[in-house]
Amino acid sequence: MSEMMATPEPNGERHGLWSVNTRRDSDGVLTVAGVSVEDIAREFGTPTYVLDEDDMRSRARAWKRAMDEAFADLAGAEVYYAGKAFLSKAVARWMTAEGLHIDTASYGELQTVLAAGVPGSRIGLHGNNKSDEEIALALEKGIAHIVIDSLPEIDQVARLAAQRKMRAPVYVRVTTGVHAGGHDFIQTAHEDQKFGLSVNSGAAQQAIREIAANEHLDLLGLHSHIGSQILATAGFGEAAKVVLDLRTWAAEQGTQIREVDLGGGYGVRYTDDDAVPPAPEEFAGVLAQAVRDHVSKTGLPAPLVSIEPGRSIVAPAMLTLYEVGTIKDVQTDSGPRRYVSVDGGMSDNLRPALYGANYTAALASRNADGELVRSRVVGKHCESGDIVVHNVGLPDSVEAGDLLAVPVTGAYGRSMGSNYNMMCRPGVVAVVDGQAREIVRRETIDDLLALDVG
Repeated sequence: MSEMMATPEPNGERHGLWSVNTRRDSDGVLTVAGVSVEDIAREFGTPTYVLDEDDMRSRARAWKRAMDEAFADLAGAEVYYAGKAFLSKAVARWMTAEGLHIDTASYGELQTVLAAGVPGSRIGLHGNNKSDEEIALALEKGIAHIVIDSLPEIDQVARLAAQRKMRAPVYVRVTTGVHAGGHDFIQTAHEDQKFGLSVNSGAAQQAIREIAANEHLDLLGLHSHIGSQILATAGFGEAAKVVLDLRTWAAEQGTQIREVDLGGGYGVRYTDDDAVPPAPEEFAGVLAQAVRDHVSKTGLPAPLVSIEPGRSIVAPAMLTLYEVGTIKDVQTDSGPRRYVSVDGGMSDNLRPALYGANYTAALASRNADGELVRSRVVGKHCESGDIVVHNVGLPDSVEAGDLLAVPVTGAYGRSMGSNYNMMCRPGVVAVVDGQAREIVRRETIDDLLALDVG
């Protein structure tokens, strides 16, 4: 990343760093969907996550449209929104209204989606260490599928299904050996990690045999997820071939696999240095071509194909609004640097500390005047790694009380948030058509103290 980079202004472009409805008014104040960030800060406080509802929904529609068109000549396609990126009842309702299903990975996520009124038939359940409670709830609510992640889980799901005198709809999560994604922690298809069953070792094949022989399990499909923040299509095509070849093997053993879920991981731009990711149509086209090649080669009927975008739907639709506090100038070996402290930090966005992720920031409450100064935006936690933005050019005039906005924070900011240093997690404010409403309320110290029963 550049040592000092000015943040590009919002311009309404889909691959800009701001949501498509973010602008500056005549006074230089950022607005989102016609709502001033000053008004948002005044009514809801800071830090606050600001979510452009129309932008998020339009990105969901783009994925649905791309998959429908790419697979129109095959057996069709479904899009599951990856709830781990950011989930609330409102978001679950928006996504299903746009024709998507919801992917969950815990009891809490599953209960949130159910509380939003989403039918079980439009929900999937993931997880490498599912509890009986999670699986039982999934079965009782009739969810679309449970993704088997290990050999012991086969017996666990079968036992719970037998108790309920039913057949559990399941997928097998396949480790393809395809490496893709940014940081090592978000590459999920290589051999030495916790997810899935390896094709190379034969574990995936063993799972298929065991499930096919179990009267309480219905083997619907195969699942693959190769990583996150992927900015190229090649890895998806490679992984699809591995999964589809396994489908061919299963058919040769007498087991017909009707569905294939090729996962998520589609990346976004966080700074101006990042490459523009392929459009949904490009990703969908690569996956559809892999299925066509498979059908042509084997003569098998085409499977129903699913994908699981999350970050690419919600990340660019949200910004985090902070208030500036302490400002400190320091001298480093590479020259002066200004430390701009804000009223949040790693408790509302862990990714810079966890992954070294890069973001950018802009003065949000007025026009920028003065020369740009090499700056680092930091939080208020008791960690030197509590960095919000590593390097950005901010106006020399930035002062305490100003508002800063950090774009592209919709994915894994709120969902990875914590109460470190007994900080209250920010609320989420949705904006659309000039109206703002809180869809997840800000925590209060009373909330935190209510949990402390000692």
